[in-house]
This record gives sequence, C-alpha cells and structure tokens, in this order.
Amino acid sequence: QVQLVESGGGLVQAGGSLRLSCAASGRTFSSLTMGWFRQAPGKEREFVATIRWSPGITLYADSVKGRFTISRDNAKNTVYLQMNSLKPEDTAVYYCAARNLGTSSYLNDYPYWGQGTQVTVSS
Repeated sequence: QVQLVESGGGLVQAGGSLRLSCAASGRTFSSLTMGWFRQAPGKEREFVATIRWSPGITLYADSVKGRFTISRDNAKNTVYLQMNSLKPEDTAVYYCAARNLGTSSYLNDYPYWGQGTQVTVSS
C-alpha cells in the first residue's frame, strides 16, 4: 500500500508560480512511477505529468508543456510539480498518483491517489 499526501496549493495571480509537493510512504519510493493529474469543476480528471523512477524519463500533457516541470527526490520520498506562467484555466484540484510500472498518462493505470490540493489562478 502507498500513501500520498499533497501540499503547496493555493491562490495565485495569472502569470505566477506555485510548487506542489507530494510525499509518499508505505513502499519503496524509488521503484514507483509518480504522476500528477488535475480536475477542474465540472470536468473529468486529466493527466498533467508523470515521472518514472529513472531520472529524466518524464511525460507532459500538451497544455502544460514548457510551463510545468515534474521532478522527484528519492531521498525525501517526494515528487514535485513546479508550475510557472500559470493561467486561469490551470485552476483545478491537483492530485498526486503512483503506480508500480512505467510512465502512463491514463488515470486508470494508477492505483494509488492522494486527497488532492486546490490550485486557483485568478485573472
């Protein structure tokens, strides 16, 4: 079993930045693929970014490519999502997720989920 706890959400103006963190426990963190997803009001949960245990293997949604960066610190069992140049359409609850296999952009491939953290971007 894997437990995930997100933090770092908040209210920011358009063009600003936020860094989300997700602390994992319960399993060898370095063997997990970690992902970030988001869900805006009235919309389905969507993929944002993922990073495999091997450094450098990342995947991003087109909507965030060039603005968001996913990274991980295996020593701290933590994955991060650095969000720059935020837009009002980035407003959503952001969820951290984990899986035992390789990178995937499909939410159903992730069995472990955090409780989510709210990100609100004002115009």
